[in-house]
Amino acid sequence: MQPLVRALTGVLVTGLLAGLPTAGAEAADAGPPGGSPAPRAIDWKPCAQDATAECGTLRLPVDRARPSGGTFDLAVARRKATEPDRRVGVLLVNPGGPGDSGVNFAVGRAKSHFSAEIQAKFDIVGFDPRGVGGSNPVRCSTKLLAQRPSAYPRDQGQFERLAEYNRALREDCRRHTGPLFDHADTLSVVHDMDALREALGEEKINYFGHSYGTLIGEQYAEEYGDRIRSMALTANIDHSLGTREFLVSSAETAEDSFHQFVKWCDRTSSCALHGRDVTAVWDGLLARADRGEIDDPERPGLTLTANDITLFAFKTYYGPNWDELATYVAGLDAQKPNERPSPEESQQAGPPTTAQPFHAVFCQDWRIRPKNYAQYARLTQAELRAAPHMRGTPRVHDAVAGCVGWPDEVNNPQHRLRITQAPKILMLHSRHDPANHFAWAANVHRQTRGTTVLLPYEGAGHSLYGRSDCTRDAVDDYLTELRLPTAGSSCAPAAAN
Repeated sequence: MQPLVRALTGVLVTGLLAGLPTAGAEAADAGPPGGSPAPRAIDWKPCAQDATAECGTLRLPVDRARPSGGTFDLAVARRKATEPDRRVGVLLVNPGGPGDSGVNFAVGRAKSHFSAEIQAKFDIVGFDPRGVGGSNPVRCSTKLLAQRPSAYPRDQGQFERLAEYNRALREDCRRHTGPLFDHADTLSVVHDMDALREALGEEKINYFGHSYGTLIGEQYAEEYGDRIRSMALTANIDHSLGTREFLVSSAETAEDSFHQFVKWCDRTSSCALHGRDVTAVWDGLLARADRGEIDDPERPGLTLTANDITLFAFKTYYGPNWDELATYVAGLDAQKPNERPSPEESQQAGPPTTAQPFHAVFCQDWRIRPKNYAQYARLTQAELRAAPHMRGTPRVHDAVAGCVGWPDEVNNPQHRLRITQAPKILMLHSRHDPANHFAWAANVHRQTRGTTVLLPYEGAGHSLYGRSDCTRDAVDDYLTELRLPTAGSSCAPAAAN
């Protein structure tokens, strides 16, 4: 997956820090001892990146249990409803990750992502979750990040070195980040989101969450269900899964996406591998990579591992961008053995620290702690059996590896959803999502059958809202008019699939 840390960041934190607010905001009043701070109105100013949007910050407690302790500034951005006389309310958004910037989404992507109708009727409000972007970002030593050992230890000694490294990295990130590092979990983000609702002066919010942003939505509905007008969730997270189930189901859906790619190539004459045995080409390419025979076309003198190649494929499944993957595989497969030049030496030193929020969030949201090599090896073998061509699941394997050696205590452990006061919630999910198994959405729906309505999209890809007229209209009708799809309905695959 390139070096593993850089690769995982590329998949899960696209756009992180791409645009941060520069406007400040007044600090919250300190409330009564032991009580919650009373947030003041956000001091909105034009965003530096785009003056048509407004940016600001909201000062909040790092630890909700100790409101008089340390604080941090939550970065926020807003695009006001383009037709104020038709305004329905605020639409809070989170694009996923964990680690993607809600501020960047609101400022740079909301206008192209949402329909004109949504933009007309809602103030679109994005925020960077604590530890992300402009909200006291989790930062770690760049040099230490580059020293990460393999996520595939081969014996107990290598497993222990991985655990030791993770503990050292965790302490390094805590030192560079400050107290917020220990409170980067999603439940804390949920409480921040309700403080933001209050600061915006809204009795009820509307919410659109994608991928990891659905976990924020699900847990907000648990904690503050009566403060929701509408909530649309796409590519849903099932936060009740145990370690083995989480790994294996993730591997299954990555493998399913590989087979969707093969089927597309078999039926599509423009595919660069059309007419060939795509599976055999793929397996042979990974075997050559295992032997160190595949040059990296973007880094002269370096080779690609099988892990690098499967990660590239995994990224393309999100689109899906099957043309890009076919061209990439065909190009690598056509390489001839040659004498490689020496790797180019970088003349520029990187920054001393790097924003790296993923594991600070993930390892506090999931009680996933393999204890020894034997247990870890069993999990890895189960993963590989579920995805023999994808060699397991590039994303989740790396996520689980990063929690090895962390303390057993988890701020926000897995549990079945218990939503009692929320209105109807709309869920959309692809049948062939490469990252989040369709079974996750089905299970969340079973846990909340009286509250959620699940609309399957029968095609491939990870993003859902703009996938087709059917998916866009379903979300728009629900958010604007509270009109839900008919039970049992689904959206057909888009022509691009």
